[in-house]
This record gives sequence, C-alpha cells and structure tokens, in this order.
Amino acid sequence: MSVQTIQAVGDDTSIRPFRVDVAEAELAELRRRITATRLPEKETVDDFSQGVPLATVEKLAHYWAVEYDWRKVEARLNALPQFVTEIDGLDIHFIHVRSQHSDALPLIVTHGWPGSIVEQLKIVEPLTAPTAHGASASDAFDVVIPSMPGYGYSGKPAGTGWDPQRIARAWIVLMKRLGYTKFVAQGGDWGAVVTDIMATQGDPALIGIHTNMPNAVPLEIDAAARANAPAPPGLSAEEQHAYEQLAFFYTNVYYAYHMGTRPQTLVGLADSPVALATFMIDHDARSLELIARVFDGGSEGLTRDDVLDNVTLFWLTNTGVSAARLYWENKFPFFSPKNVTIPVAVSAFPDELYQLPRSWAERAYPMLIHYNKLDKGGHFAAWEQPEALSGEIRAGFRTLRG
Repeated sequence: MSVQTIQAVGDDTSIRPFRVDVAEAELAELRRRITATRLPEKETVDDFSQGVPLATVEKLAHYWAVEYDWRKVEARLNALPQFVTEIDGLDIHFIHVRSQHSDALPLIVTHGWPGSIVEQLKIVEPLTAPTAHGASASDAFDVVIPSMPGYGYSGKPAGTGWDPQRIARAWIVLMKRLGYTKFVAQGGDWGAVVTDIMATQGDPALIGIHTNMPNAVPLEIDAAARANAPAPPGLSAEEQHAYEQLAFFYTNVYYAYHMGTRPQTLVGLADSPVALATFMIDHDARSLELIARVFDGGSEGLTRDDVLDNVTLFWLTNTGVSAARLYWENKFPFFSPKNVTIPVAVSAFPDELYQLPRSWAERAYPMLIHYNKLDKGGHFAAWEQPEALSGEIRAGFRTLRG
C-alpha cells in the first residue's frame, strides 16, 4: 500500500493490515530536491542564536542525498504489525505489538512534534520482551503506538476540531476496539498533553499514565516564565532551575507560535525537504545542539539515520503542514496541570524543556505513584535513552499490575 493512499472512509470499525511501500521514484525525487536546494549564506554568529548553523544543514543534506537509506527504517516498520482503523471519521494508523508473556499490561504510547512513530521504535522490544533486556516477564507490555491525525500514515483532517481532547477520546476508542478493558498510557511532548487529557476524561479503563514531559508547572510560575519575568520568590534550588529552563525555552519557541497561528503559511515544508528538516531539528536548544554534534560525527543517543528516518517520514507523507495544525487546534497551555486524578508516574530528564521538581509533581498529580530524576537524556527520551525510558515505564506502572 502506498503511504499516500490513506484517506478517511465511511463508518467502518474494521482493523486493516498496513505496510509501508514507498516507490523508488519518490526516493529519487527526494534526492533530486535535496541536491537542488538553494542554501542561504552562513550565519553571522558563532553560536546557535540565529538558528540551525549552515554547516549543520550542509552536512545533513549531503548525508541525506548521498548515503542515507530509507529502506532500512521501512524494513523496521514492516517487521512490526501495523494497522489502520477508522475512528470518528478519520483513518488512524498504529503499530500494535503483543507481548509473548502472559498478563502483559496494555500500553498506548503517543508521540509528539516533530516526532512520529519512528520516535518510539527503540522502546518496542524492551517493553514487549523485557526478559531480553534484563527485566522480568512480569514487566511485559502489549504496546500500541498510533500516529496522531495529520502525522505519518494517519489521515489528514479535512476540517477543524482534531485537538488534543478529540485525539485523547480516539485513543480510548482504539484501545477498546483492540479488546483491552484495562490499560495504561504514556507520552512526551504532544503525547504528554494527550495522555494527561486522556486521564481527565473519566474512562475507568485507563488506570494510570506515565509522562516524560509533565504538565505540572504551577500556573503562576508558568505565567511568569512565559512573560520572561523574574522568578517568583520562595522557590527551592530545584524549582529555580526548572523555572530558568522554562523561561529560556519560552524565549526560543517561535516555531510553536508560527504553527499555532499560521500553519498554512508553512508551504515551504511541503516543497523543500531541506527546509522541512531544518525547521524540524530546531525544536529546542539542547536537542539542536545534540543533533548538530551528531552530524559533526559525534556519538550521541541519536544517530544521523534516526534524525533522517523521522524527517523522511514527514516528507514522504507530506505532513509538514498537516502536523503543524495541531498547534493551531490546541487551546490548552502546554505545561500547566490538567487536573489529573488517576495514578501518575513521572520521569524527569535533565535536558527536557524543564526538569520537573518532585514538589511540583506532587502538587499537580495527587496520585503520584512514581517519580525519578534522571541524570541523562532530553526531550526525545524514547529516541535518545530508550533503555532508560523503558525502565522508567516498567517501574512506573509496576504497582498497577494484577
């Protein structure tokens, strides 16, 4: 099935198998467009203050056009069970891997932007086959990883209304359609927002959530950080550090403002693969610095192929603009509490947009069942630190089994 053929169909609850099959002509056209890119002059600074450095763009484009092989990740995707099902009038693509261990706990994992299902591929085996990764069979999960509407192989909404609340409702429908009467959910970035909202919708089938980008910044602190105001008085050292991280992020979040107000203007994301890649890797300061080191030849949690697998998926499905519309649809603050009252597990990575202090976690999540402050990892935890995140998910949900 060609990735371009996924469309919304009638009222159909069937679950249809899916495979990725990209025509060689599309890959040749991608390489042609990369090679034909007209680049700007070099930045006038020696840091990242003007965005992605020209040298990083040149190295990325050269590797993408000359050495990168899409077929490798295509094979990885097709080695996993993939399906499409219609929910609320839209086709939803998802990976569904059942563990071979009995009593596996069903888990739905939601990606963010500029992520995709590619972001979670490294955690599938550690979660479904824990004994192969030094964990117990009792820690096994059945794993469901959907592509959000407008992303990847899911359908592109033709009208408005696919906001995080609607996605959250669709995910509960999906898990029940798969036969699960009790399940847990996990997410980072947009996935964290969707997961928190799922937890507020009152469905008893969802028994707990895990987040690696907690929606837990007190409202007054979030407002001060957005305004780039001085930190409120009385913060602990951990809270002060988190405030400073958050305030710094808010001064560098222009991509979100653009997508949140004028997503359709980003036509260049559909026309130039290098423009798409450059826009996507400029998500946050720490991630951009990491990716730049990767294309300089450094050894990091991410590889050049990891980065380009994700960008190429966006390019081949032409979802740069459709994915951006989620920012336009959203009316929730990204980091403020969502009034979650079910059990919550939190993993706080140091290079996340902010590293959540336990005090804020306890305030936002009254049923906090797990909190851990890690010493390595950033915004794309499933990508960068898959073993660490898998271990956190196991530990976080352990008390909810049985």
